[in-house]
Amino acid sequence: MTFMWESPVLEGTLVRLEPLGRRHAADLAVAAEEDRGTYEYTWVPRAGEVDAYIDAQLARAATGRLAPYAQICRATGRAVGATSYWEPRRWLSDDRLDAVEVGFTWLARSAQGTGVNAEAKLLLFRHAFEEWGVARVDLKTDARNRRSRAAIESVGARFEGVLRNWSRSRAPGEEGRLRDSAIYSITADEWPGCRRRLEERVARFTVRAA
Repeated sequence: MTFMWESPVLEGTLVRLEPLGRRHAADLAVAAEEDRGTYEYTWVPRAGEVDAYIDAQLARAATGRLAPYAQICRATGRAVGATSYWEPRRWLSDDRLDAVEVGFTWLARSAQGTGVNAEAKLLLFRHAFEEWGVARVDLKTDARNRRSRAAIESVGARFEGVLRNWSRSRAPGEEGRLRDSAIYSITADEWPGCRRRLEERVARFTVRAA
């Protein structure tokens, strides 16, 4: 049985997460063409690839394996990146979602370091733990991607190890190659402390933005 996502709008102070749609294409095309120096190990579409990128994400969503979101900057009302729930796992019964991954995440350079990522993760984690009742949320990235690993660690996820030759490389010029993936997670027992730290971090960004 295919798990059917329930994908509500997730509203924060700095960012609003909206189910990804073709209406976000123009904003994402602009966001993707900002300084791309932070995308060394992450595939982010070029402006001319955004329509195909959205179509591909919607096709994945139709399989039940992905719930893609656009990240909307509340200050400007513009889409500044994307993120997703990914790989729902139900181990104990068909009625319960036990674990899920948060991934397919990218942000325009201008939105990085502004609190958007921290609040987006707070919204996604909170919905997964408190509405779906998952036991675990996991995140993974190219093991070489120090920037991405630092961002994951900054939102409270715990490093579990590196899985060698785990998935397809997204690094430019490495088409057809596999990468080592660094795996991180947050468990339900860890979530209350993680939530408190994330809320405090987002609050600091909110004060700074004001």
